[in-house]
Amino acid sequence: MFPVAFLGVFLTVCGPTQARETILVSAAISLTDALEEVRQAYTASGGGEVRFNFAGSNVLARQLVNGAPADVFISADEAQMDYAQERGAIDARSRVPLLSNRLAVITAPGGAGVIPNAAALVQAKRIAIGDPVAVPAGVYAKMFLEHAGLWDHVKDRLIPLANVRAALGAVESGGADAGIVYESDAATSRRVETAFVVAGPAAPRIVYPAAIVTRTRHRAEAETFLAFLRSPAARAIFGKYRFS
Repeated sequence: MFPVAFLGVFLTVCGPTQARETILVSAAISLTDALEEVRQAYTASGGGEVRFNFAGSNVLARQLVNGAPADVFISADEAQMDYAQERGAIDARSRVPLLSNRLAVITAPGGAGVIPNAAALVQAKRIAIGDPVAVPAGVYAKMFLEHAGLWDHVKDRLIPLANVRAALGAVESGGADAGIVYESDAATSRRVETAFVVAGPAAPRIVYPAAIVTRTRHRAEAETFLAFLRSPAARAIFGKYRFS
């Protein structure tokens, strides 16, 4: 982790010309709200401009492998980062485990009392999740349901969606009775209730790795932003959005 004083020196060393360079960060869509606030703190501290490409991590990893431009990649799981790394799209030496998260089961307002625990998920007729074949949130959800002994009981009620924000939106709109999303996503919405946060032996280990993209044309700026993501200022913002 970079101390705040060191980061300030590092930003100063980069100089005004480099600080004005704009970098593109391909990031898991579950990070949308947190990273938008981190960007504000970064530019206020003297950092350069940052643009984001938010999508499901599986989509982003394939974009990078196919040559899409980016400077930094932040995935919602290690599998998609591994996919990009094994194909030479990211610099393995720059890879760091940035954040962790937890799963939350959500319902429409007033519905949380119906599903107070994992066993009660069988009461839901439609459960929105990220696609368990490819989307990290869906993969984690399947792991949870399998460890809880519920997969065979609810698999026919699942609505697999393109990303975790789509699963959140399905519950917000009434298209699903319940959803399995990240705790950080549940915290962003006033139109859902958190029935419970997944904990204990059934809880999957959720890691968000970050790395610099091999083809970056702004290496110094990418390194500076990656350092800022691990600073106390950024971690305080991530904590507010329920990342740890």
